[in-house]
Amino acid sequence: MTTPLKLGIPKGSLQKSTMSLFKRSGWNINVNDRSYFPEINDDTIECAICRAQEMSRYVENGTLDAGLTGKDWIAENSSDVRVVEDLVYSKVSARPARWVLAVPYDSPIQTIDDLSGKKIATELLAFTERYFKSRGISVDVEFSWGATEAKVVSGLADAVVEVTETGSTIKAHGLRIIHELMQTNTQLITNQQAWDNPRKREKIEQIALLLKGALLGEKMVGIKMNVPQDKLEKVVRLLPSLNAPTIASLYQSDWFSVETVVGTDVVRDLIPCLMKNGAEGIIEYPLNKVI
Repeated sequence: MTTPLKLGIPKGSLQKSTMSLFKRSGWNINVNDRSYFPEINDDTIECAICRAQEMSRYVENGTLDAGLTGKDWIAENSSDVRVVEDLVYSKVSARPARWVLAVPYDSPIQTIDDLSGKKIATELLAFTERYFKSRGISVDVEFSWGATEAKVVSGLADAVVEVTETGSTIKAHGLRIIHELMQTNTQLITNQQAWDNPRKREKIEQIALLLKGALLGEKMVGIKMNVPQDKLEKVVRLLPSLNAPTIASLYQSDWFSVETVVGTDVVRDLIPCLMKNGAEGIIEYPLNKVI
């Protein structure tokens, strides 16, 4: 690639999880606290740190060729960008976050329609205004620079539109959720000019492939075991697998080595079951990527 791909890395809450994901994908990104241009172990990529809220704008205008940001901030900025890949991860978990409407526990407001004529505080200003307008509900939406939950607790607003993953922070502030506006997750985006460049497009597609593989690898583990011949069919039937398990006979033995990949959510129940049905020497190991 003659000109390196200019890649935006989100600053703030997503930065750590993004860099961790890139590391599992094969790229080491080293951030100097005094620099917005971190080093990466790939001469075909130049990185820049950018707030997720602004990422889609810089990708759209060509300052960056590609970047990672939330679906919410693309919607907020009404950006004309190409979404290359949905990457479902957040700052603490591998699941979408939610933008929700919340009010105090003792508020008489029960539904979104009850907010007609009321004041709402949020960082997601433009999207929230469009959301209520599309439903014919007249509200006063006010931009919040932070500590949004405190606005409604202190009486500065009647409700807040805030992002949450578990809802625990909202509950801790004495609020209750009455409506969900949208779900959001991290997305790899690019602009049409970079996408039309064959070499940059190839690099973007490589990044998408490996990031997605690293995320899938987080949700799966490999397991390997030894199984006697008379128990083999029974054990194999217990195994969920991407494809058929790998089975190899052990040297000068009527035992077999069986290996497969399973979800992290089933392995804790699967291993005792495998042992009861004749499997021995079971090994569980993590996976970097599943492609």
